Amino acid sequence: MPRARISDVAAAAGVSASTVSLVMNDVEARIPEQTRQRVRDAARAVGYAPSSVARGLRMQQTHTVGLISDQIATTPFAGRMLAGAQDAARESGHLVFLVDTDGDAGIERDAIRALMAQQVDAMIYACMWHRVVDAPAGLPASTVFLDCRPVAGGYRSVVPDDRAGGLAAARELVAAGHRRIAYLDTDDSPIASSLRHAGYVEALTEAGIPVDPALHVNGDTSAHGGRLATERLLDLPERRRPTAIFCFNDRMAVGVYTAAHHRGLEIPRDLSVVGYDDQQLIAAEQDPPLTTVALPHYAMGRWAMEVALGVRAEGDEDATHLMECPVIRRDSVGPPPAQVAKPNRRRASLTERLP
Repeated sequence: MPRARISDVAAAAGVSASTVSLVMNDVEARIPEQTRQRVRDAARAVGYAPSSVARGLRMQQTHTVGLISDQIATTPFAGRMLAGAQDAARESGHLVFLVDTDGDAGIERDAIRALMAQQVDAMIYACMWHRVVDAPAGLPASTVFLDCRPVAGGYRSVVPDDRAGGLAAARELVAAGHRRIAYLDTDDSPIASSLRHAGYVEALTEAGIPVDPALHVNGDTSAHGGRLATERLLDLPERRRPTAIFCFNDRMAVGVYTAAHHRGLEIPRDLSVVGYDDQQLIAAEQDPPLTTVALPHYAMGRWAMEVALGVRAEGDEDATHLMECPVIRRDSVGPPPAQVAKPNRRRASLTERLP
C-alpha cells in the first residue's frame, strides 16, 4: 500500500498540513490540545508516521552511529565489543550502522564516504586485536578508536591494558609459589606481546626471581604453536625446566595442555598454566578449566560508544584509555611440584601420533 502522506492526515482531521506538521513534530505552538488529539487520532487512522530521516536532518541529528571494523562482526572472539557498543547506543536511542571491511582498504574508504553521507551522529573505528593503525582519510576528528590507537594524535581511543594484564598473570603464578615461570610469546601481535612480556618481567623482578631467557619462547598463536613451544620448554634440563607457563593467548594454552598430556603430566599437579583472552568455548572448557586473563571487549565497546555519543565525558581528546584486564581464576594453577616431572614420564606411543 502507498505510504500515507501528511495531506492525508490533514484531510482526515480537518486541519491544514502545517498544523499536522507542528503536532507530529511536537513543536511548541498555540494549538489547542483538542486539535492536537484529533490530529494524532487521524494519523493513526490513516497509518501515517513522520520520517525519522527528515526529522533528523531538520534537527541536525540522525540518531545513528557508524561503526567500521576489520573483522569483529564476523569473529565471535571479538564480537563482545560490538555487543557493548550496541547496548550503549540503544540506551541512548541510537541505531548502529556496522560495516565489516575484512581489512580491505577500498571497502573501508567507500564505507566511510557512505556513512558520512548519511550524516551519522558519531563514528567508531574498531579492530579485532590491539594494534596501532593509520587513521583512514575521511574520518571526522570526533571518531573514537576501539581496540586500536592511531599513529597520529588528535583522536580518543580505548585499548586493553596488556602490560598490567601480563603483570597480573605472572603474579598469579608467583603467588602460587612458582619461581621457574615460562612465557609462551608470539611474533604475530607485536604490541600486545611486548606489553604482556614487559608485565611478566616486572612480576618476576619485583619477586626477586631472575629472568631466564631460556624460559621465553615464541610460537604461532595456535594450539599447534603452543604445543611445539611447550615441547622445547619440557626438553630443558631438569633444573631449568618450568613449573608454570604463562601463555600469550588461550589457544597456545590448549597446546600446553596437549604437550603436558603426552608427557604424562597433570595440570596443575605437575605444571601450572595461565592463558590470556578468556576466549569463549576455549578457556572454561579445558580439563581442568583454564585460569586466564580476560580481554574487556564488552567494556571497551561500551566505553567507545558512550564517549562517541558524549554520554561519557573524557579529558584529553587525544588520550588513550587503558581498560583493565582481570584475572579469571579457574583450576589450572596450583603450587609447584616437589620434583619437576622428568622426560622419562613421556608416553612414547602417544607422542609418536603427533603430526
